[in-house]
Amino acid sequence: EQLINTAPVMIFIKGNPDSPKCKFSRQLIEIFQEERIPFHSFDILQDEEVRAGIKIHSDWPTFPQIYVNGGLIGGLDILKEMRDTPLDDESPRCHRLSRLRLSRRPADRCRWC
Repeated sequence: EQLINTAPVMIFIKGNPDSPKCKFSRQLIEIFQEERIPFHSFDILQDEEVRAGIKIHSDWPTFPQIYVNGGLIGGLDILKEMRDTPLDDESPRCHRLSRLRLSRRPADRCRWC
């Protein structure tokens, strides 16, 4: 719990932002940088106990994993869906990728909240 809450947007990746060790971690970091989303990261390859524990905690078997305000958002596929889903004025605020820049939970909830 403490590690997940290190920052409003916390990502668990293979490698680090300057040297990702898998294509999924690299793509996630590229999206965050393109969208100017501030984040902190943890290299799960450096600590097997954290790597195993986070999988159990999240019930999400793959990496990277994205947490916002201590809650699991998902992985790269969910991030891409958030980025690529067309939105209109009726779409809940939480579906917007900009939600990650704000680092706050919106009042209206969805599967990404």
